Amino acid sequence: MRRIVLYIAASLDGYIARPDGNIDWLQDKKYNIPDEDFGYSAFLETIDTTLMGNSTYKAVLGMDMPFPYSDKKNYVFSRSAHENTEHVTFVKDNIVDFVEKLKEQPGKDIWLIGGGELNALVLNAGLLDEIILTYIPIILGKGIPLFSADAREHKLKLLPAHNNLYRNGFLQVRYTT
Repeated sequence: MRRIVLYIAASLDGYIARPDGNIDWLQDKKYNIPDEDFGYSAFLETIDTTLMGNSTYKAVLGMDMPFPYSDKKNYVFSRSAHENTEHVTFVKDNIVDFVEKLKEQPGKDIWLIGGGELNALVLNAGLLDEIILTYIPIILGKGIPLFSADAREHKLKLLPAHNNLYRNGFLQVRYTT
């Protein structure tokens, strides 16, 4: 069965975006390490599908670049109906059922990109298999949390051999659910 992996960055106080969805703090040049992608390229090789909420999709579209996951199958979850695009299939209803069936299909792992509401939904449904979380050394004070307030308590297991501390202060940790 395919695994769902939440690969994501968060501020030290647990936010994945500013209150308005802005993620400018993730591209701060002071965090740049030449020739270091923090495992991103290797991670992309392990997945063939992405899952994201509509707000996250809009944030991705707002980046000054072509759609970055055009070589993947991409699903965007939204409360309202949308026309599918060249790169994205929109899903409105029965998100948990849809994700359960997707996990049973052959293929590589599935990247849960976010946001916080979708992260909580997938976690609460018992469908999340692994979390690769990169802490960025910034305190935002407020914003969109890693998991929405709907998330229920879950105990995680740290995968100690897979954690990385980078010289820019990034700390990447891996957990299984």
